[in-house]
Amino acid sequence: MAPPMIDPALFDQLKTKIEEDTSVRKELDQIIDELNQHVAYTQGVLSRIHSTPRSKYPVLLGQVEEGIKKEVATVGKLSEFASKYPYYKYNYKWTRMIQDAISTVLLCAWLGGMGSESQPGEVCRLLTLDDIGALFSVPINLKDRDAFHITVEEYLLGLINIIDELSRLAMNSVTLGDNELAVQISSFIKDLHAGFQVLNLKNDILRKRVDSIKYAVKKVEDVVYDLSLRNLIPAKAASE
Repeated sequence: MAPPMIDPALFDQLKTKIEEDTSVRKELDQIIDELNQHVAYTQGVLSRIHSTPRSKYPVLLGQVEEGIKKEVATVGKLSEFASKYPYYKYNYKWTRMIQDAISTVLLCAWLGGMGSESQPGEVCRLLTLDDIGALFSVPINLKDRDAFHITVEEYLLGLINIIDELSRLAMNSVTLGDNELAVQISSFIKDLHAGFQVLNLKNDILRKRVDSIKYAVKKVEDVVYDLSLRNLIPAKAASE
């Protein structure tokens, strides 16, 4: 009898590879679900800034920082596991969640959190990509090896996310009587918008999101313009 044209062992090998891939994806999904829970909690606490006077931020941001600690621990777990496999094979599974985690850290720091005894937090502080990498204890923008890392695009998309949140806060801060914060937000968003214009962006999603910043700028400018017409801009904020 003639031998089979296809070696049956070929499909046994393929079956083994499929099972291995399924196992990896299942493990990744469990870690990412855990990260999602921590990010959702942190975002929920951060959402209270829209109804919280600035004098009460320290207590609120303390709760946010507790959530961020859990995010950091889970990202560490993700980094350790994902680095065993090709980065670009699986990174689509976690990139959105990493952007959201970055956003919570950026917003917390901007509001005056993420400080230390040697360097207390202050409002309007923008953490850099290097700061984010150091906080999460993972590499950034890796080019020399295939391992888990935080990309420039993830940082920039996370930054755009907080622009949306801050533009909303500008309006709500006026409702709470904190006109100075609205002016600070306006200045910060305009500076960011100018900075983004310098970048030569190749990522289509990123480019579209950057185009949306101008609407946030306009929204906050309208708030500050209305305050100026009513002579409600604090002298300190006006001089700055």
